[in-house]
This record gives sequence, C-alpha cells and structure tokens, in this order.
Amino acid sequence: MDNHRKIRVAITHGDTNGIGYELIFKTFAEPEMLELCTPIIYGSPKVAAYHRNALNIDANFSIVNNASEVQDGRVNMLPVFDEEIKVELGVPSPEAGHAAVKALDKAITDYKDGLVDVLVTCPVNNNELSVEGFNIPNQAKYIETSIGEGRKGLDLLINEQLRVALMTDNIALKDVAAAITLEGIIEKVAVMFTTLRRDMRISNPRIAILALNPNDSEEHPGKEESEAIIPAIQKLADAGVNAFGPYQVDKFFGDGEYYAFDGILAMYHDQGIAPFKALTPENNIHFLGGLPLITTAVDMGPCYDIAGKGVADESALRHAIYQAIDAFRNRNNFDAPYANPLPKLYHERRDDSEKVRFSIPKKHENAIKERQQ
Repeated sequence: MDNHRKIRVAITHGDTNGIGYELIFKTFAEPEMLELCTPIIYGSPKVAAYHRNALNIDANFSIVNNASEVQDGRVNMLPVFDEEIKVELGVPSPEAGHAAVKALDKAITDYKDGLVDVLVTCPVNNNELSVEGFNIPNQAKYIETSIGEGRKGLDLLINEQLRVALMTDNIALKDVAAAITLEGIIEKVAVMFTTLRRDMRISNPRIAILALNPNDSEEHPGKEESEAIIPAIQKLADAGVNAFGPYQVDKFFGDGEYYAFDGILAMYHDQGIAPFKALTPENNIHFLGGLPLITTAVDMGPCYDIAGKGVADESALRHAIYQAIDAFRNRNNFDAPYANPLPKLYHERRDDSEKVRFSIPKKHENAIKERQQ
C-alpha cells in the first residue's frame, strides 16, 4: 500500500432489491467518512440512481471504470455489469442475487491486483446467491474459496462487548455432536486467537469455550466435553493460548461471566447467536478472520419489508467500515516488525563451547602442579 494515500474500502452493493444502497448513501452523507477512507462502491450507477430517486435522497458519486482511477475525497462508483437489471424493491429475485455476486467477484479481483485494501459487504439474500448455476452458501464462503488458498476463514459476530464464533453452523442440531472434534476446536480457537491479537490489537486474548451438554460437572462431564472439548482446552493451554472452559451457557451469559473474555467459541448456532443478539440486538457486524483480505459485513439481511422506505439504520455499516479500517491498521502494525527484522549487531564467535566446558583455568592448573610436587 502507498502510505501517502487513504485506505481504500471496497463496498459491495449487496442485493439490489434490498437496503444496500440506502445504507451506503446514508453512511457517506457524513463528510467525515471521506476523511477516514476512500470508498469504492462495487455496483451499478443505474441501480444506484434508481434507489436514490426512490428514496428521494441527496447522494453524489463519481463513476470510475477502473479501481486505479479512484480519487480521495469522493464516493467512487465502479460498475460491475453492463446489462440492464430490473429493480423491484422488496422482492427477492435470482437477478438481484446475481448482481450481488458480480460485485463481490469484481471486488475480490481488484484486491488480488492490489487496488483495494479492505472489503465491506452489504446485505444479501443467501437463498439467491449463485454462480453459473451453483449455489453459494454465503458471501464469507465465497471469499474463503476465492482467496483462502486452502485456509479457512472464521466468521466472528462482534460488537463493542462481545466476539462470538461458532464451532458448527448451517447444520441440523442432530448432527452437531458428531461435528465437534478436538482438532476442530483447536483449529477454530487458533484462528480466533491470532485474529484477536493481529487484527484487534488484544495482546493476550482470553477465550471462553462453551460446553455442549447442560448440567455437566468436572466430576461427570458429557461425552463431547470429555473426549473433545476438555482435551482441546488443555492442548491449547499447553501451546500458550489462554483458552478456558467448558462453560455452561446459562450461567456464562446469565451471570455476566462473558465480561471476562475477549472471545467466545460456541458449539452451535443458537447457543452463541441467541444470547448475543438478546444482549446486544443492534449495530452488530461480522468480521471474517484468518484470511489475507480483511472483510466485514453488517449483521442483517436485505430487509425487503423496509427496502426503499428510507427508514433503514446505517449505523451497522458505519461500524463495519470503522472495524475494517482499524483492523487494517492493526494488522500492518502487528506485521511490521516481522517484515523487517533487525540485523545482528554482533559477530558470533566460533563455538568452542565443548573445549571451554572441559578446560581447566590456568590458575587452577598451576595450583594442581604445585600440589603434585
């Protein structure tokens, strides 16, 4: 990155029938946002204009044909498709989902070419995401497949108080127990530990691991606790990771024990996400850890019921942009010492340690000779 230019934030427009453009317009209505970063909206000028008119909102953007042409101090709009697209506010459609994927794909390509620094994604309908007939589970999985090079990303749901990741997600509850393995827990916690240190500037993070089975105890732990969770915690502790648990969910959240931790690993979706959203229902964002590209997203869907009505709250998108910028700076600062290690400031002596170890000092040698005489 050129240190003399602002951080370039790629923002994908999401589902074109949802609230993505409203969030973007409202976010950058604040002039201070352009002092923090240079946004590049990956979308469609025509679709953006349609939303602007429907919302009766004052929003200016400059069209660029290539990310290399973007300018600081303005909202840059980069078209990701040429074909006409029908906008039906509040209506899910494959066409709207396809437009979201095109924006995501172009932003990832520009990241690979070094033209953007971080990525922030607007809401999509996961049921409408597809590429060439193949369904995409979600945007995070598409990003992981595109740039992960075999590495797995870790989706963290975060706000100012909590950071929660899931051991299992998008599987039936009856399949959760079989999916909990010692290796899986270690892998997830290791990524979380590195993400908290590197991207969130927490020098020695404390991570809580939740129990799967209710009402277990140290004397009589459940099968998953005794075979996977507890051994994983021990191995992580042996490796220098501050992992603790397993904690009973009701007591952990009900008694406020979560305040003592920087990250939480829940065993399945509802175990982690339900208390998270009950405690902090607004302004939550997703942070995708463990990958080269720093990615954040708002924790909301396209909100078809309010699309085009001008009532969407843009706070989450603003926080997602703040988090992406902070993480980019934190990661650069964390990595900097390792990129340019100090050269040795001394010349190593030839290793004669064995000689020294078994040699007799001169004065002791003389004393021995005198006694022998």
